[in-house]
Amino acid sequence: MRILAIVLLLASCDRSASKRSPQAPRVTLSSNTGKTATFSVEVVVSRQDRNLGLMYRKSLDAASGMLFIFPNEDVQSFWMKNTYIPLDMIFIDENLSVVGVVHNAVPETTTSRKVASPSKYVLEINGGIAQKLGVDASWKIRIDNYSLP
Repeated sequence: MRILAIVLLLASCDRSASKRSPQAPRVTLSSNTGKTATFSVEVVVSRQDRNLGLMYRKSLDAASGMLFIFPNEDVQSFWMKNTYIPLDMIFIDENLSVVGVVHNAVPETTTSRKVASPSKYVLEINGGIAQKLGVDASWKIRIDNYSLP
C-alpha cells in the first residue's frame, strides 16, 4: 500500500511539472476581418542567431516559423544563402502591425529581400502560406509565451 501511494505521488508530481513547463512561443497573425493563423516559433534575438536563421534546415513544419527580433526598428534585409526552404518573410513594426511581406523567397540565393517600411520583427514561415492567408499590411500579430525585450 505504501509503495502504491509513493507511485501515485510521483505520477502526480510529473503531471503537475509538465503543466508548469513553459509552452513554445507562438505568433498569431490576425486580419481586420477576423481571419487568424497561429505559428509555434523559435525566437532569435542575438546577432549570431539572426545571421544563422533557418539556414541548413531541410524542412519546416507548416505550423512553425522563426521570429527575428531586432534591437531597433529599421529597414531589415534578408538573404537566402544556405537556406533550402522557400520562405515567406512577414515584416512587423514595433506596434506589432505587418508593414510588408516578401512571398516565396527563392532558396539558396543572395538577393536582398526587404520591404520599404521599417520593422522591428520579422516572421519567417513556409513559402506560400502568407499568400494563401492573404497577409498584407492590414494584419496585426500577437506574441504569446514570450516576453518582448
